[in-house]
This record gives sequence, C-alpha cells and structure tokens, in this order.
Amino acid sequence: MQKWLESAAAIAQQAGDLIMEIYEEQAYDTYEKSDNSPVTSADLAAHKFILRKLQELTPDLPVLSEEGAHLSLEERQSWPRYWLIDPIDGTQEFIARSGDFTVVIALVEQNQPTLGVIYWPAGDKLYLAQKGAGAFRRDINGEQQLAVRKLVDPDNDPVILAISRRQPRERVLQRMNPERELSTLPAGSCSLKACLIAEGQADCFLRVGPTGEWDTAAADVIVGEAGGRIVSENFQRITYNEEQELGNPNFLILGDAEVPWRDVFTHHRSHPGA
Repeated sequence: MQKWLESAAAIAQQAGDLIMEIYEEQAYDTYEKSDNSPVTSADLAAHKFILRKLQELTPDLPVLSEEGAHLSLEERQSWPRYWLIDPIDGTQEFIARSGDFTVVIALVEQNQPTLGVIYWPAGDKLYLAQKGAGAFRRDINGEQQLAVRKLVDPDNDPVILAISRRQPRERVLQRMNPERELSTLPAGSCSLKACLIAEGQADCFLRVGPTGEWDTAAADVIVGEAGGRIVSENFQRITYNEEQELGNPNFLILGDAEVPWRDVFTHHRSHPGA
C-alpha cells in the first residue's frame, strides 16, 4: 500500500507538470459537458496520462475517472478495489486562471477510500495519506504531518470557514448558526479547501450543490487521518460505489472533533426533509 501511495503521488505530480505546461501556454480548448459544467483539453490530457500510469502500476485494478466512461452500478459492484480520480479538480479555477486547482487520486476499497493524494501544481504542494498511517504535506520545506486545528474553547471560539470563490456565499452562510462567530477563508477547488482544514488553516467547509465521488474520496482519507471527517450535511458518512449515480450529497468537511458542529450548522435542519 505504501508503494502504491508513493507511486500515485508521483503520478499526480507528473500530471500536474503536464497541466501546468498547458496552463502557462494557455494552449487548451474548453467544452461543455452534458451537465453544463466545463471541461478542457487539459482535463482530458491529464485523464489519459493518469489512466495510463495507473494501469501500468496496477493492471488488474479498474480506474474510475470524472472524465472517463461511467459504468453502471451493476458493473461496478463487483469491484472490491479501484482507483478513483479527478484529473483536474477545479476546472473553473483553471479557466479563471486563479491557480486553485488540483490533481486528485484515491484508492477505494469496500466502499471507503484507503489512499488519498491531492497535488496542487501552482503551489507545488503534495498532500497524501494512507488510512491508519497519518496524513502529510510535502513542499519546498520538506514533509510535515498534518493535524486539524484544535480550538482552545470548542464550544465558543470563532471558527474559520473555508468558502468558495465561485459559489454564492449566501447559500452556505444562511445555513450557519448566526450566534457562532466565524471568519471566512476563500479558496478554489473542494480538495484545496479540504487540505486547508487538514493542515489547520481552516476549521470547516460546507458544499451545497452537485459534486462527484471523485471530489471527496482522497480528501476523505487526508482529512480523516489529520483528525477531521467528511460527512453529509445530515452528518451521515459518505460512501462510495453504492449508487447508480456517482454524485455526492451536500457535504461538510469538519476539523476539531470537540466542536459541536451540529450547533454550528443549524439552519438546514429547519427545512422539511432535511
């Protein structure tokens, strides 16, 4: 497993180099997918590269990619173990030229991710974790083990909310308890916000709107090994490869386990069916 983790990390970095060449030269085309979300030729080039490298590493393991063919649940149910990838998480950030996009690779076993790699090419930062073995960041300063921020007074201290630059802020803020003091930290892709929580720069994040299982799998391991967790907005564990569609529910990424998060995120509970 450690060998696979290191190999996946190297593949993510190599894919990141490929993406940055395209990004810096602005030599890419943009298309619209069936769900109206954007995809670029850089996404597709990274997809092909990662797919080829993972098939060389583990020829017997399936690879499920956001930009690849999505097989039916009946076909996927027989997979005890598979790679789940997002060649570019944050395509809108890539197009907007903010630099806040990542390469994401996860290994999923028995419906839960066990290895996670997130590489931020523009910042040259690599986040990686193996279930039960800790989460780490590698950058120009070396390797550091990650841990979520611990609040001195978890019941009352202000919390730092990672928030999207592209999504309407009010969709998130209206679901927060107005009595809990908070500050916001804008960031790009979902996976980058997860990394901010894993390394203690932010405490929480709420995603409202469509995402795929490839958006959370690697983050699930990294945040979990740093002492946090990812759950649905109703505080249920997210599972993988159990539904026909590969979409996630609205979800929360949470840091310090001592914080009463159900009280921090309160507004959604007042809606019927929530």
